[in-house]
Amino acid sequence: MVAGNNLHQINKYIVAVILAFSFIFSTQNSHSKSMMMSEGEELFYEVSYMGIKLGSIKMITNKMVDFKGKKVYKIKAFMDSYKGIPFVDLHATFESWVDPSVTYSHKFVGGVKHDIGWVTEEANFEYEKNLISFNQYMGNKNFKYEEKKTNKKWCDGASIFYFAREFVFSNRHFLVPTQMSFDTCSTQLNFIGKKENVEISAVNYPVKTVFFNGQANWTGIYGLSGKFEGWFSDDQARIPIKAKLKVYVGSVTIELKSWKRKGWEPPKK
Repeated sequence: MVAGNNLHQINKYIVAVILAFSFIFSTQNSHSKSMMMSEGEELFYEVSYMGIKLGSIKMITNKMVDFKGKKVYKIKAFMDSYKGIPFVDLHATFESWVDPSVTYSHKFVGGVKHDIGWVTEEANFEYEKNLISFNQYMGNKNFKYEEKKTNKKWCDGASIFYFAREFVFSNRHFLVPTQMSFDTCSTQLNFIGKKENVEISAVNYPVKTVFFNGQANWTGIYGLSGKFEGWFSDDQARIPIKAKLKVYVGSVTIELKSWKRKGWEPPKK
């Protein structure tokens, strides 16, 4: 069960990081969903601590696909630590089948590389049965299976990223059902609508953003938990620009480094 326990902690870490740089939720706003969701969009982020580059995260929005007779957004993400970083060796991929409302997920599959190989974890949200089923395996070998009854709809590590972007302008507070590995937890999100200008190395001007903060009601790897804060682009794309969160050693920064989205550039102040 060593691989299973490690994956449990790493999945919490993945969700924490994505929560931090995706700068989370709210309710409906005047911006259109069609302007936020952009098929083929790629966003590349870098994670650093006190100026030391630790690794990267890449988010990809694929085309809509059929999922059990319903059109959904297929989302992929990749997380990799850089070579030569002490105590950090993380390589993970995950994908989510996100509802067109961009408020919850239908399925999640995540894989993390270990010395023994890739360990995969799958969550199926069977809302018509009020059920979540979890499965963890390597190759054809099953490590763990579990079912939980629920009457809620859930976000996972990838769908949270898009839920956040869809609802960032609402000026409301949320306690969001959050699925991490075999845990069903919650994340507190505070959207206060504060406008700020943020500097990043990818552009030579301050970026117009909307600030938010929140709290993860769970603990991940390296002590990732508690309060976090971040900034979205103040435009219809609502792209996460920068975030900060706390781990054992201090504050980690996550920053947008490059992007592929037709016609988009970070908005100027």
